[in-house]
Amino acid sequence: MHAMLHFSSLGDSKIDTSKSHLIKALSFTVSPILAMWKFFLLLLTNLFAKTTLAYKTGPFFPNTLFDSSYCLSWRVAVETNNAGPWGTVPMECVLYVGRYMLGGQYNRDLETVMEMIGAYLDGMEASDDGMNAWVLDVDDTCLSNLLYYQGKQFGGMPFDPAAFKSWAGKGMCSAILPVLDLFNKLIDRGYKVFLLTGRDDLTFRDITTANLHNQGYLGYERLIMRTADYKGKGAKFFKSAMRKQLMDEGYRLRGNAGDQWSDLQGDYLADRNFKIPNPMYYVP
Repeated sequence: MHAMLHFSSLGDSKIDTSKSHLIKALSFTVSPILAMWKFFLLLLTNLFAKTTLAYKTGPFFPNTLFDSSYCLSWRVAVETNNAGPWGTVPMECVLYVGRYMLGGQYNRDLETVMEMIGAYLDGMEASDDGMNAWVLDVDDTCLSNLLYYQGKQFGGMPFDPAAFKSWAGKGMCSAILPVLDLFNKLIDRGYKVFLLTGRDDLTFRDITTANLHNQGYLGYERLIMRTADYKGKGAKFFKSAMRKQLMDEGYRLRGNAGDQWSDLQGDYLADRNFKIPNPMYYVP
């Protein structure tokens, strides 16, 4: 009787051991399959992110995918002015634009523009009459508003005039260093440099002047700002009129640099115009 019980217990033990081995074997087989399914489901979720989650979560969720090929094409269309008037950065490209601005490519593109301007300058003959001039835009050409636009989803949110007015009134814009280097090079070579901005003269002259000086922009000929006569006028119209005034004064506009096409187009153009990259907003 005891022997039979002992035999039975041994049999049960063997069965339990077999079950344990079977469970382990199944786990080794099933676990990879479950992991693959989990990966597959995660992949499907991410593939749908650019058409659903991207619109709901915005740039603050790093797991949201964006179509980098589309966003690159969109940015090229912006920089070549093929996009025409546009209001905000497409939501599926907000994360892409943020990485472009902060990840090094913006700086490299900007340096390339500066290299091209340098080559242009090196091929020009100097003039001793003091009438060779350059025009430089201010916002996001001489001074950076990147810190402000980081809080606006890098242009993914509609422009807020009151919020930008508050930001500009703080005088906290930092110099865009490659442009500051260009500015100093122009001064050293005897060019008259005119800083031309659409900022309101009455509201922003003092704070903009202080901001420019604090960031190293010293020795320019004139800071030209929007007066009441041009309130409500487009940037292209306003800046064309200001360039006409400079030409009427006898200045030869050898070059013009700005981050908006409205800085560079219109009438009374400079001999050469250079576009500073900016995919965050459009000014008509």
